[in-house]
Amino acid sequence: MKLYRVNMSDLSFVAEEVPKEWKVLGGRGLTSAIIAKEVEPTCHPLGSRNKLVFAPGLLAGTMAANSGRLSVGSKSPLTGGIKESNAGGTAAQRLAKLGVKALIVEGIPEGDKWYCLHVHKDGVEIKEETELLGKGNYEVLHTLTSRYGENTGVMTIGQAGEYKMVAANISIKDPKGHIRSAGRGGLGAVMGSKRIKFITLDDNDGTGINILDKEKFKNAAQIFNKGLLSHPVSGNALPKYGTDVLVNILNEAGGLPTKNFRLGQFDGAEKICGETMYDTIMSRKGDSTHGCHVGCVIRCSQTYNDKDGRYLTSGFEYETIWGFGAGCLVDDLDIIAHVDNICDDIGIDTIETAGTMMVAMEAGVLPWGDGHGILKLLKDEIKEGTPLGRILGNGADSTGRAYGVTRIPTVKHQTMTAYDPRSVKGIGVTYATNPMGADHTSGYTIASNILKVGGYVDPLSKDGQIELSRNMQISTAAIDSAGLCIFTAFAILDYEPVSHALVDMINAQYGTNWSVDDWFELGKTVLKTERTFNKAAGFSKKDDRLPEFFSEPIPPHNAIWDFTGEELDQVYTF
Repeated sequence: MKLYRVNMSDLSFVAEEVPKEWKVLGGRGLTSAIIAKEVEPTCHPLGSRNKLVFAPGLLAGTMAANSGRLSVGSKSPLTGGIKESNAGGTAAQRLAKLGVKALIVEGIPEGDKWYCLHVHKDGVEIKEETELLGKGNYEVLHTLTSRYGENTGVMTIGQAGEYKMVAANISIKDPKGHIRSAGRGGLGAVMGSKRIKFITLDDNDGTGINILDKEKFKNAAQIFNKGLLSHPVSGNALPKYGTDVLVNILNEAGGLPTKNFRLGQFDGAEKICGETMYDTIMSRKGDSTHGCHVGCVIRCSQTYNDKDGRYLTSGFEYETIWGFGAGCLVDDLDIIAHVDNICDDIGIDTIETAGTMMVAMEAGVLPWGDGHGILKLLKDEIKEGTPLGRILGNGADSTGRAYGVTRIPTVKHQTMTAYDPRSVKGIGVTYATNPMGADHTSGYTIASNILKVGGYVDPLSKDGQIELSRNMQISTAAIDSAGLCIFTAFAILDYEPVSHALVDMINAQYGTNWSVDDWFELGKTVLKTERTFNKAAGFSKKDDRLPEFFSEPIPPHNAIWDFTGEELDQVYTF
């Protein structure tokens, strides 16, 4: 496999041999290693010294189930630290089949021209782009499908990325021709700073995937696949109701953040829950279950149509529904689906934008519960890049500073997600201490705190939460490096043969002799690399803390955030 390096300063491309120390790295492990080695931690994230790295996981392009996640790495313009954001879609598998270990984009072109990249078996073509500037992601996908055909992969930015808004994401074409997003951290703004509107991927006649021991790989893959399908969460709940199944579960647990983290339960939860969404999808002849990439067996995605049966959105996720729903007191699934549609088209992170709307409501820009007002701000302000739109498009912290709001639910400048850290204390430890900012996927303690996967740790008690978050962060860093969906962790945690099968697939493909402990050590190495970068960028222990308003008790349990700084500092004692 090769590293593909594109220098936008002189519009050049070169293919490089993969250094020995990176040969058995992939996904997040590789993006973080490249950023840590090649990017000055104190550089401006939108300047010429930052880089943007796309890396498929170690298992990408193989028959391993749920191995099609792509990692995108950079220095984040939102957090100011190292960032890995990942997404499904077709890009990871296409890059792997082309023999591309990582695509590294560096430099900034002179002048005001915009470009596109076309990646194929012979390398990367850099072309000027004029037709699609200023266009939304749906039009980009439609046009490029006409231009290159159905089987071409696409990674693109919408208007938010062109404006270099730090909540902008990178959108990736999925197998159905819809949008998946590398959403968090503003990496769409980095792509915009490089003046790249889109990247197309043609894997025809690619080198393919080399597996050293095909029979061993096949046997391990079958065990892994069977484990995912037999687990009650990944094999039953998620395929039927999608991630939105969590609305009722978290609402019952008192951990569904409502009205900008004032309450732990939402009176309108039943109207936006996964069960209601499922019934709505079925009544409108939508698609209740499909995968975000080829080879996904969990199939937690869906296609949500409007009341007239027309496509509205897909991959309609719990985090999005919570944020614009309970977080903003909106209880209309159709309005939230319209919001999701516009965010996908503009190319902006739904979690960060939901946090922004909560802060805007705090400031009186909108009344609480005004879903139509959210739609108007998205269409008339953010999409158009007005002065107000640029404030909002730069996230919750930006909006809070502009309006003098102090109740801003962020860590390291990134919005928290759909689990209140007072009622689900383990996730609060993850929000506070992981290198990426407030990111549940970096250490999903919900598995053990709420779903009782991998054991049970009482979400309302401090006991065991430090160790739980630490172990989840370590294992997640390793899972991200394999290019696996985070939901594979349910079976990996509960079924020992599945964890061994995962390591056996790595060994069979690469000729390594790793144990499960070695796999865990990989996760530790990734986290240490990321923490070292952040420290050099100016982060300190004070950045591993939650906002002070979490000392307020939250109904219904009257729980508070009661971890001391000294306790949180114990997470990274490995």
